[in-house]
Amino acid sequence: MNPQAEELNVVIREKNNTLFEMLSDRGKNIFFPKKGILGQTADAKGKKINATIGAAVEDDGSPMRFRSIEKLLNISPSLAFPYAPSFGRPEIRKKWKEMIYEKNPSLKGIEISLPVVTNALTHALSIVGYMFINPGDTVLVSDLFWGNYNLIFSNAYGTKIEKFNLFKDDSFDLASFEQALATMKPGKKVVLLNFPNNPAGYTPTVQEVKGIVTAIQKEAEKGNQMVIIMDDAYFGLVFQEGIEKESVFAFLANLHENILTIKVDGPTKEDYVWGFRVGFITYGIKNGDKALYDVLEAKTAGAVRGNISNACNLSQSLLMAAFDSDSYNQEKLEKYNILFKRFLKVQETLKKQEYKEYFRALPFNSGYFMCVKLKDGIDGEKLRHLLLNKYDTGIINMSNVIRIAFSSVAEKDIPLLFDNIYHACKELSA
Repeated sequence: MNPQAEELNVVIREKNNTLFEMLSDRGKNIFFPKKGILGQTADAKGKKINATIGAAVEDDGSPMRFRSIEKLLNISPSLAFPYAPSFGRPEIRKKWKEMIYEKNPSLKGIEISLPVVTNALTHALSIVGYMFINPGDTVLVSDLFWGNYNLIFSNAYGTKIEKFNLFKDDSFDLASFEQALATMKPGKKVVLLNFPNNPAGYTPTVQEVKGIVTAIQKEAEKGNQMVIIMDDAYFGLVFQEGIEKESVFAFLANLHENILTIKVDGPTKEDYVWGFRVGFITYGIKNGDKALYDVLEAKTAGAVRGNISNACNLSQSLLMAAFDSDSYNQEKLEKYNILFKRFLKVQETLKKQEYKEYFRALPFNSGYFMCVKLKDGIDGEKLRHLLLNKYDTGIINMSNVIRIAFSSVAEKDIPLLFDNIYHACKELSA
């Protein structure tokens, strides 16, 4: 093991040995190099002549660049063309941490890590897998889950995915979640929660979240090492009263020394910048302090550096400009209201009694999506093709559960969308 990795591990063992045991073999061995090229480059920062940086500069010391690209950017070249740190730009890390506290009032007075910047959430989840999952480990997810989890965890890291039922009687199936937790192999238990859920568009109620938190706490109190990954990709997009508006991260971040909660989030969906590819990894654990979090951040940044070097500098700079803008909150509210109206239109449209002959809506209250369950006997894949070829309509089929992204359908077209599904179902049934 590299001595720099061992230095970090010593701190983790001293602070929380259970946390050290949660790390994967890769996580234990990874470090952010303070010596070698990076260390020598840091030593030379600010010198009149600096021949350490692996980038080209103009004679005036500014980043070398093409005028044809520069003229497209209304931003300083220094904020666009150079590399960003592997940890992410310091100002956006600080700002995003402040925003996490603002969005999650229950975190007040609780110390969490400084977020580490990733190449959006898919990469963030992959880095979490790198840090905490060994081949053969199990990850618990709901039975309705984002298909990319298979690629990220099963294919890349040799993980077994186990599932609990997301719904029972149109509510969160807490009993299924508790049973799945209890039947997992004792020791390290990795749980991935995604709210608002993709594909269901569901966030638990305030009471349901309390039940989830209690179930996790009970497992921790038994001595299990609980690694809880919060995929908060659609955070903030809650459309009904009584639904928990804070991340489950807020209620777990300081709950127990055996619970490490990892918040994976970013502006991709929250701020409608899908192509910017900026995400964050943030840690919370009871009695976590700066020394412990510094080590976790260093290991995470080391994994980022060894994987992609760093996330896009230009994207981080543009986002910082947006976050600091006086119009940011108003713009965000405007886009939220558009999605909220589409959500209401879906609710209104689904009141049509004739639809119930062929499909029913699964519970939905948040996010970009909702799902309908097809009546037995209707083939979802045949329906998908019929909708494409005859009704000029695209949906996602998942074993006869249809995912509908109302986020990408104009409000005025939502009634037609469901009418098309109805008529296609009727045609197939005939």
